[in-house]
Amino acid sequence: MINVGRVNQLEVIKEAEFGWFLDGEDYGSILLSKKSAPEGIAIGDVVDVFLYFDADNQIAATKETPVAQVGEWGLMKIEGINNVGAFASWGIKEKDLLIPFSEQRGRLSAGQTILVYVYTDKASGRIVGTTKFNKLLDKTPARYQPNQQVELLIAERSDLGYKAIINGEHWGMIFPSDVFGKLFIGKKLKGYIKQVRADGKIDLSLQKVGVAKMDDLSEKILSLLEKKGGFLPLSDKSTPEAIFATFKTSKGTYKKSIGTLYKQGKITISKEGISLVTKD
Repeated sequence: MINVGRVNQLEVIKEAEFGWFLDGEDYGSILLSKKSAPEGIAIGDVVDVFLYFDADNQIAATKETPVAQVGEWGLMKIEGINNVGAFASWGIKEKDLLIPFSEQRGRLSAGQTILVYVYTDKASGRIVGTTKFNKLLDKTPARYQPNQQVELLIAERSDLGYKAIINGEHWGMIFPSDVFGKLFIGKKLKGYIKQVRADGKIDLSLQKVGVAKMDDLSEKILSLLEKKGGFLPLSDKSTPEAIFATFKTSKGTYKKSIGTLYKQGKITISKEGISLVTKD
């Protein structure tokens, strides 16, 4: 089945002076121009190509991969504005992505870099973008459990923290106390459900919460100590950046974990770092 707006695998069926024609099934032959084709292409090859509508509203193929395909979010730069809407660069050189005025949450301006959702407009059949995410999210009840791992996409920043899209389905919030490392709009990362409130709003964490967080980190510390010969140059005096680079956790959480391991007699702590206690 051919999916316009997504990457498809199509067979090369004919060569022309200006490119190659691909088998588009019900859509007929689809042109892959020479400048968009891979080297060494030949009739009978099956190639991965992205399908889109060109300036003449004809289906075209390219080996370029967009920032986001239909059904996905992507960070894009606004290249220009006209009387129809804004046009964003989405990785396809031949054609920018239209974001109609009706799909803009606040007017956009050239030079802005924003998060965009790509979809197929049912009325026109065109591939367009939207920044009105509320109509896409929270359509189903949030049935998440505390400490459940989820996929996050950072979508907005506010005085309350960072709003993130959870598994492409729901809104969630990462409060400043749960932020560590560098976050930015468009960043994709794994996170955890902190709680689902009575009003349906979801709090998020970038690490497991409660006892589960401590247990998980302790296992990682002990495992890395064993791999590194029993010593790590990370003490309770190390910088937050050094700790995050190794364990992707906050300094406070790290200090609590090594403190617990020390009390359990599993490690020793010095100014230089931590050492694994070996049993005779």
